Amino acid sequence: MTVRTRFAPSPTGYLHLGGARTALFSWAFARHHGGTFILRIEDTDLERSTPEAVEAILQGMQWLGLQHDEGPFYQMKRMDRYREVVAQMLDAGTAYYCYCSPEEVEAMRERFRAAGEKPRYDGTWRPEPGKTLPTVPEGIKPVVRFKNPIDGDVTWNDMVKGPITISNRELDDLVIARPDGTPTYNFCVAVDDWDMQMTHVIRGDDHVNNTPRQINILRALGATLPEYGHVPMILGADGEKLSKRHGAVSVMEYPAQGFLPEAMLNYLARLGWSHGDDEIFSMEQFTQWFDVDHLSKSPAQFNPEKLAWLNNHYIKLADNARLADLARPVLEREGAQFGGAPDLAPVIGLLKERANTINELADAAMLFYRQPAPDAALVTQHVTDAVKPALAQLAGALRDVEWNKAAIAASMKEVLAAHKLKMPQLAMPLRLIVTGQLQTPAIDAVLELFGRETVLSRLGKFIQENS
Repeated sequence: MTVRTRFAPSPTGYLHLGGARTALFSWAFARHHGGTFILRIEDTDLERSTPEAVEAILQGMQWLGLQHDEGPFYQMKRMDRYREVVAQMLDAGTAYYCYCSPEEVEAMRERFRAAGEKPRYDGTWRPEPGKTLPTVPEGIKPVVRFKNPIDGDVTWNDMVKGPITISNRELDDLVIARPDGTPTYNFCVAVDDWDMQMTHVIRGDDHVNNTPRQINILRALGATLPEYGHVPMILGADGEKLSKRHGAVSVMEYPAQGFLPEAMLNYLARLGWSHGDDEIFSMEQFTQWFDVDHLSKSPAQFNPEKLAWLNNHYIKLADNARLADLARPVLEREGAQFGGAPDLAPVIGLLKERANTINELADAAMLFYRQPAPDAALVTQHVTDAVKPALAQLAGALRDVEWNKAAIAASMKEVLAAHKLKMPQLAMPLRLIVTGQLQTPAIDAVLELFGRETVLSRLGKFIQENS
């Protein structure tokens, strides 16, 4: 058997973290078994589905690198197929026309509620041996209902939750086609899974109640049932349902915030799945290790600090040129001046150890791409009369040294010894004069990147204006 899985989002909003994790697990299961991963867009909700949401889903999948093998398939392009199956079910007697108005159906449900029972359709138009159906009313377009089994149970061995049983008496006769002929969600999903030969369906546990309906439809069609696995939801750190205040935003907001896809994938993989104590692993390792046996039965909690820690790890591993390409647009938006400034890649290499995001990295790099504007009070505090002669001597020494970190550091030590100063007494004024700020990486590395011309120009201008 060739494993076939699918990710089937409804384009009624952005691709959020829960959907991305479901896609990752389905993708990894297919990759682990050498199978096929299908992308299907379930866009039959015409009122809520939008082209923008479709594009956001496709962009999110592309950013994460979860490449599909087949698709994307769009349900709205499969209407003829759904109508064909509805007609076949009507002919086979597994579906029937129902002429009840919405008001009549709601009245039925209210009667069941009043009796303390689960509200449902009462089967008024359900054909049974020896039953006389009501007279077909004029001018009413019927819905088509699935003739759900009355007795027995629907049982499946869920790959995540274990055995689940739901009584058929809990399920009424589902509408599978509306009065205008458009099919409904559960029916379309069942037909798609049948036609696309799904072997395994991994999805969120908000679909558990849909599964028995889809199983019964598939059985009525004579289809082979896939195996189902329902993954618990993601909660915020406070144990509440994940919302925007927890980070439940579009997946595409994460690259905008400066996260790397490999960090997000690693984080999502560990959010409800485990492989021993392993916290950090590549997608190659993940697909080798992935199995449904280690999917958690309990909800996972989103931890933004853990995601930031992972992102820092992957930033430190990433190629400097790649990080520079990602950081440049952020720097440009902040007004960075690249003319005459150091190349961005080595600057990134100096700064990336401490950055949790690309945006933090870009913010740190700005000191190399703007004119320094040190605070006057800080200059007064740190550029004392005792330091000014040392700065002048250092400027002279730096004109002739080989321009590298070691030589710059040696020159600074000579000046410190000559003026009986400690390193902070010289380094802090240097930072202020050259960069405009007190906090930077090692000053010798910073000066090396700025280049001799810029360092001497800024030192010389300061000495001239303050002599």
